[in-house]
Amino acid sequence: MCRAVDLQQAVLAKNDRSAQDLRAYLAGRGTTAVNLLSSPGSGKTALLESELDLARQRRVPVAALTADLATENDAVRLARSGAPVKQVCTDGLCHLEADMLRGHLDGWMPDGTRLLFVENVGNLVCPASYDLGESLRVALASVTEGEDKPLKYPTAFGLAHLVVVTKYDIAAAVSFDRAAFLDHVRQVNPGVEVLFTSARTGDGAGELLDRALAVHEGAAVHEPVMTRSAHDHGHTHGHDHGHTHAEHVHP
Repeated sequence: MCRAVDLQQAVLAKNDRSAQDLRAYLAGRGTTAVNLLSSPGSGKTALLESELDLARQRRVPVAALTADLATENDAVRLARSGAPVKQVCTDGLCHLEADMLRGHLDGWMPDGTRLLFVENVGNLVCPASYDLGESLRVALASVTEGEDKPLKYPTAFGLAHLVVVTKYDIAAAVSFDRAAFLDHVRQVNPGVEVLFTSARTGDGAGELLDRALAVHEGAAVHEPVMTRSAHDHGHTHGHDHGHTHAEHVHP
């Protein structure tokens, strides 16, 4: 009888192959995918709203696909930006997969789209294991979630090319320890860039968009230690960019 772990490895291997195909498909269309992962209530949608608004002001062709177990609430919010937006209701599935994403892009994503933002299901466990053909993977955490979030979810933060802290305007009110958070990030993902943002005050506005556009133009992305370790053991997770950069922390 096939063990559960064997089945899981087979599913992930199939997804990795599909993700590589999707990455090639997106590259052929001139589109860079950005995969956003966070817990529910992190402020991910609010941040994405502001980035889509800025993209419109700069006349950058972007699109957004948002996934939830139910409702189209997030799509309604994001569509106010004027960007093409599509809601995916997973009907209880806790993550997106590459084949699922590809199926929703065909016939929907406009030609000329430079950036595709994928707002993954609010969950830091299941989505962390599934490559979506993205060129930039972003793990988000709000200041209300605790400084040890990266340690509690080492795969999500350990495979991220970029980490974003949200709701930074209330950091003092909730006694957020910035130094401790940065230390915990470094433990699971040394060298990754960390941005501090507030959708309410506009702090850090446009920095995520800037990083995504830089990757679209060919800028090197951070290669997590976790990814390099997987390569050393003969396993790829679909994020082999082969580049590193020094850590930068923005106020």
